[in-house]
Amino acid sequence: MLPTLADVLRLDAVRRGEPRVIAGADRLDARVRWVHSAEVTDIAHLLRGGELVLTTGIALPDEPGRLRRYVAELAGVGASGLIVELGRKYARSLPAALVSAAEEYGLPLIAWARETPFVDVTEAVHAQIIDAQLAELRASEMLHEVFTQLSVDGAPPDEVVRQVARLAGRPVVLENLSHQVLAADAAGFDPAELLASWETRSRAVRTEERTAYDESSQWLVTVVGARGEDWGRLIIAGQGPPPSPRDVVLVERAATTLALGRLLEQHAQSLERQAHGSIISGILAHAYSDPQEAAARARALGVPLTGRRLLGIVVLPCGPGADAGVPPLADLADATAVACRDSSLTALVGTLDEGSPQARVGVLASLSARAEDERILGDVARRLRAHHGVPPAGAQGEHGRPRGAAPGFVMAAGSIVESIRDVRRSFQEAEQVADVASRRGDDRPFYRLPDLRLRGLLHLLRDDARLQTFIERELGPLLTHDAQRGGDLVRVLTLYLDSGRNKALAAQRAHLSRPALYERLRRIERVLGADLEDVESCASLHVALLALDSVRRDRP
Repeated sequence: MLPTLADVLRLDAVRRGEPRVIAGADRLDARVRWVHSAEVTDIAHLLRGGELVLTTGIALPDEPGRLRRYVAELAGVGASGLIVELGRKYARSLPAALVSAAEEYGLPLIAWARETPFVDVTEAVHAQIIDAQLAELRASEMLHEVFTQLSVDGAPPDEVVRQVARLAGRPVVLENLSHQVLAADAAGFDPAELLASWETRSRAVRTEERTAYDESSQWLVTVVGARGEDWGRLIIAGQGPPPSPRDVVLVERAATTLALGRLLEQHAQSLERQAHGSIISGILAHAYSDPQEAAARARALGVPLTGRRLLGIVVLPCGPGADAGVPPLADLADATAVACRDSSLTALVGTLDEGSPQARVGVLASLSARAEDERILGDVARRLRAHHGVPPAGAQGEHGRPRGAAPGFVMAAGSIVESIRDVRRSFQEAEQVADVASRRGDDRPFYRLPDLRLRGLLHLLRDDARLQTFIERELGPLLTHDAQRGGDLVRVLTLYLDSGRNKALAAQRAHLSRPALYERLRRIERVLGADLEDVESCASLHVALLALDSVRRDRP
């Protein structure tokens, strides 16, 4: 870290001149980037900020106005201070105009009582600056090694946050875009105190840059994300001095590690499943600039995609765990591939996002024009269940009760599409249906999109940064308003929209008089800049409230 002006005044080469602070004693914490000696008044345009200017004063003007302009120009370019040696121009004291201008513009002004070789001062200060820069380089190299190893090891977010807290010596929190805590390390402080009213406190801290220091909260904040999609913030919290350059490097390097960790995928499957999964993942991620490249790769594996009807299918493991009959993902992928082959279904079959909570088996089915998708899906589901020793869906045992255990997985399909460009939409539908179906508890062989409702969809997307951004865009000002004032406008808006915009019913549910409800609705319109008489605005706000409920219910 660069030395402060106070550090410079403690150097022997400076103390020999018997320095005395004449003005700006409260700004001795200014950082000194360089030392510059100058005996001319028009020096400001040659400076870049952070310089300590040394002068004997022999060229300084006598007119108070010109002295004032000289000081104003130095302060304007960010000079860290001005040292004037007495004896040449000024015998015992500095002129009042110079002192008053320094006080007015906040420029530290120091007088040397004794003659001092300027070269000794510049050498001493520059040596300290170079030492500080070398220390920063060493610290940066150490941080690079630590976080490179974390990236190579595939460290989870909790471990990355723990390392940041250890290196910073302060509490660290990783949150999503809805200000919900994903991981935290109190660094020896009270975790309950750190996380108390976290959402309210975090909403109050807004930064314009990706990495910034908020003085009111004393938080160092950086945005976490990759590939143009931000999904959270990493915060070094707690009370302490302003962050050093090392702290900034630390939090930014940690954010990069977190972003990379979210992108890493580990594959532990057969070469065929890996090849199939790679093509499906590439299509879903739009990794192929030309869809024909994906078609050529699939055709080389015996799966034609052009001139065919395409269908996205997801087989999602579900259940309390392996002991409850949930098959390993690799085994489930192999069994799905066998079921597709035995059903004469031409398809790519591979695992997607293996090693993550979203891991599932993906099937890109290639159907002929005459193929009956419902019959084929039923046949594949029946064979897959039989492979895992599960009776057909709806099979009856004694006394008419369903026979056998749950399959440990669900199978869901999206809509049929006609081109590779639309395959992603079919898979998104299948994934949404599968996630909801895994919570239904019924015993259907497979599921389609009509089983999905709005609340289920929002629950599935609760961790999506785009949905969280939508929530903040629609409701952010109202949430902040309530957090700052302890208000209930979000609750009132929810009751109003849940009541179908029936004000009488909303007032009754909110236990408010109608005038009180009307006043709150007007206040909500002012805070959000929205018209509650506009149907589209209300629909958008209602969706945002449902999404907010899904996000909050998923976090402790």
